[in-house]
Amino acid sequence: MLFTDLGLSAPLLRAIKEEGYTVPTPIQAKSIPAVLKGGDLLAAAQTGTGKTAGFTLPILQRLSSSAKPGAGKHLLRVLILTPTRELAAQVQESVLTYGKYTGLKSAVIFGGVGANPQIKAIQAGLDILVATPGRLLDLMSQKCVSLEAIEILVLDEADRMLDMGFLRDIKKILAALPKKRQNLLFSATFSAEIKALADGLLNSPALIEVARSNSANEAIAQLIHPVDRAKKHPLLAHLISSNGWKQVLVFTRTKHGANKLVTQLEKDGITCMAIHGNKSQSARTKALADFKDGKITALVATDIAARGIDIDQLPHVVNYDLPNISEDYVHRIGRTGRAGSNGVAVSLVCVDEHQMLRDIEKLIKQKLPQEVIPGFEPDPNAVAQPIQLRSQQPHQSRKPKAVSGTATASAKSRTDKPTAKRSSPPKRSFGR
Repeated sequence: MLFTDLGLSAPLLRAIKEEGYTVPTPIQAKSIPAVLKGGDLLAAAQTGTGKTAGFTLPILQRLSSSAKPGAGKHLLRVLILTPTRELAAQVQESVLTYGKYTGLKSAVIFGGVGANPQIKAIQAGLDILVATPGRLLDLMSQKCVSLEAIEILVLDEADRMLDMGFLRDIKKILAALPKKRQNLLFSATFSAEIKALADGLLNSPALIEVARSNSANEAIAQLIHPVDRAKKHPLLAHLISSNGWKQVLVFTRTKHGANKLVTQLEKDGITCMAIHGNKSQSARTKALADFKDGKITALVATDIAARGIDIDQLPHVVNYDLPNISEDYVHRIGRTGRAGSNGVAVSLVCVDEHQMLRDIEKLIKQKLPQEVIPGFEPDPNAVAQPIQLRSQQPHQSRKPKAVSGTATASAKSRTDKPTAKRSSPPKRSFGR
């Protein structure tokens, strides 16, 4: 199947062709026709499968092919909600890339930066708004945005929105939408919480699942390196140097751990930067850009900051710390092996994390291979110690904090803070 077989308009096909793509990914091949039909959709797709284009393309098609009330006026008809700033920016990039010949207008809003430029963009007239829940509710409370004409609602990475405690915010937003609309819910997993949300939101939805729920991408080679906790940093430096890795995304459990690891790796002569919630938006953007451009070898990230990172053909992901939430393992390693390319996911596991590893293997329903690296053999008599998670509750720590960015943040402006907490050559397919 080719994109030309999906009933997309000439302007969209032109934009797709200019990006060098002709073959849709499985989620795109299934979701594009479903969205074009106008019904609700519940889709489960692993990160990196191309789901963003799976909904942006048919949405652009529907808007450009239907008449807008109010001649010559852009009317806000589509709302796309995402859990993080990085993912919101990625979705907006997709809208701009594939909608550049449609004449449709879009904008992205999120917390951590000044609201005035975002308000001006909304007031100038939009067809599509990409938003994080917190900033959207902030502007709604100021009566700066109206959702009364919304025709299509997208909840992207809905599982992560629930995990971050955005359920109450989502319900407030839903209450402001027209009852008659098309709803599209995309999630990496079909958890019980997601099914409950879908039952209350969707009307006889089409169901799409392109991979087994909670499974890891088969294009990703997964490997466990047992190691003592004190030797994790030397082992990581050894792996990067001895294997000649040029681009590796490293996950730590905490922001402090990310900063400490960056300092250690820099002493080893490995160029690296950290990306987490305490970094300003501009610093996070620069770190990601330098990583994509190959200016730094290692990008050290926490889970919340890494959500939405979309890097074509990222070869290596390392779990320096295993996540305390098993589902995050699938999200983390999904940064590699994207859009049909192969990837390697390595986890450095000390005795403290053995239960976490068992939980992950139970979730993904497979036993992960282990390899002890000579010179880094773990002490067989080592005793597990309680893992210091975060000073806050695990889910509380997921809320993005106010950061400075391209515009001055208002001291009174609300950031994307959850109001409730719970205890992304010819005939090649693409992944955006």
